[in-house]
Amino acid sequence: MGGVCSSERIAGVFSYESSEIDWCEDNYKHSEHVAEYFNTMSSFIFFIIAPIMLYLLHPYARERSLSIHLVWIMMIFVGLFSAYFHMTLSFVGQMLDELSILWVLALGYAVWFPRKMFPSFIKDSSFSRLVLVITIISTVSSFVKPTANAYALNCFGLHLLYTLVVEMRCCMDQKALRLAKMSVALWILAITCWISDRFGCSFWQKLNFCYLHGVWHILIVMAVAYGSTLVAYLDANNEIPYSLPGLHYWPCDKWAFGFPHIVLKGTVKTQKQC
Repeated sequence: MGGVCSSERIAGVFSYESSEIDWCEDNYKHSEHVAEYFNTMSSFIFFIIAPIMLYLLHPYARERSLSIHLVWIMMIFVGLFSAYFHMTLSFVGQMLDELSILWVLALGYAVWFPRKMFPSFIKDSSFSRLVLVITIISTVSSFVKPTANAYALNCFGLHLLYTLVVEMRCCMDQKALRLAKMSVALWILAITCWISDRFGCSFWQKLNFCYLHGVWHILIVMAVAYGSTLVAYLDANNEIPYSLPGLHYWPCDKWAFGFPHIVLKGTVKTQKQC
């Protein structure tokens, strides 16, 4: 009997609508197999943006550290798990979605957090290990109160935003300042959509527009593209200044809106030197 009950519990966490979270979009409105159709489809924006950013940031990552690619590789998994969660509204889907975001944030801390902002008791080599330990503890503790995970993740996001503001205080580069403004604006729009969908659902239902969480997906992946490129640019100026990093936009640098990336205009040192 114990084995049967255990099997039923395991099967239960994979079942449709086993999560305590249900977003504003009407369930099964467009498909009997997809709980939240628009939220699911909008998750695939990660599969479009992530490969573009991997390609655009490769020259910088090759010179700085190829581990930087892990951030956008993990973003692909965020999109995959987000689609799975919104398709099924299962408990497993929820946890995979939220934990993949946690690990993206952890990777961002590990590869980009400014060394000058390290706690005094932390050395360069031990910071990544500290981030790993905290992330593992956070991963385990996320199962205690799953409904609180999203709020905790947004708190991490706020800390990263604070770090960015501190770093930008002495920046005079107009392109970087513009990119910072765009990053913050996109993040504010994204978090506004997330909060409105979560707490203002009845209002949006009256307007017959229950898709703000899907809009959040689109805005947040663009906010990450802009914000991570800005952080990478500041990191490049601090860690590989000889490469003379500059900010460009793809597909056209003169456009007001595009995909930001880093151009290295100086001599690179990827080859072994005596």
